[in-house]
Amino acid sequence: MENQYQKIKGYRDLTQSEIDAMNAIKQKAEEVGELIHELFDNPDLDHRWVSIAKTDLQKGFMAAVRSVAQPESF
Repeated sequence: MENQYQKIKGYRDLTQSEIDAMNAIKQKAEEVGELIHELFDNPDLDHRWVSIAKTDLQKGFMAAVRSVAQPESF
């Protein structure tokens, strides 16, 4: 469904600059996600700390996305 976000409360149209920023954040998150997967594959590392890093990095990227999207909802 095209433009379905327009039916979701709190969403808005983004400028091209905002779209570019959002895509840059998403791309960097994918790169960091690949690194996290590599760290999990290393049996010599403390996977508890890798899990903490994964969670905190996900929260950071989510915050960066929200800084661009500026949702009106909580």
